[in-house]
Amino acid sequence: MKTIFVTASGTEIGKTFIATTLVRQLRAQGLKVRALKPVVSDVTAENFSQSDTALMIDVLGETPDAKTIDAVSPWRFEPALSPDMAARREGRSIDFEELISFCEEGRKGDHDVTVIEGVGGLMVPLDDQHLVRDWIVRLNQTAPLEIVVVVGAYLGTVSHSLTTLSSLREVELTPKIVVVSERDPGPVSLDETMETIARFAPEVNFMGMPQQQDDVQPPDITAALL
Repeated sequence: MKTIFVTASGTEIGKTFIATTLVRQLRAQGLKVRALKPVVSDVTAENFSQSDTALMIDVLGETPDAKTIDAVSPWRFEPALSPDMAARREGRSIDFEELISFCEEGRKGDHDVTVIEGVGGLMVPLDDQHLVRDWIVRLNQTAPLEIVVVVGAYLGTVSHSLTTLSSLREVELTPKIVVVSERDPGPVSLDETMETIARFAPEVNFMGMPQQQDDVQPPDITAALL
């Protein structure tokens, strides 16, 4: 059974779009998929239908109710802040060991692939001691992960992207693929941005995700993962 972990160089750069697209493409190939977005911020009753959790439930072909919401995202916070700050504002905390156990249970079963979407960027704090990177490291110790890193195509992304890849190297991890996501057209082309980042990370596979149009199917992400 394969587990794919989707992380990013930062927030609001298309991580959920890539994760849900991946789930959709895997299911279209006839694979059974379990999808988790365990930790999510900026979820309120008013905006739930547009939340990452709702998008993930929808792409699984399920209906959002108390059971499916908890099955995908048990740690939900209203403040649009990093998880540690959002939890603190609500007088709560994320138990790191419980988070790991939740994900490990999610990897079990008769499905073919588990897709886990992280929260924020790779180095975002989950609590006072753990980052998203620590989450990935722990899960990878149980069984190797296929790591997908989503980066942007904005001005400044080269530095942010290379810093993220360097942070993974520090813990001896290499992503299976880096997806350069063009949410909004930048000052340089998507290809040029991708080529520049790739020049400093020759060990990594890259693919571009152009700004999406309603009548255009996104590129196949699964080709690099299966």
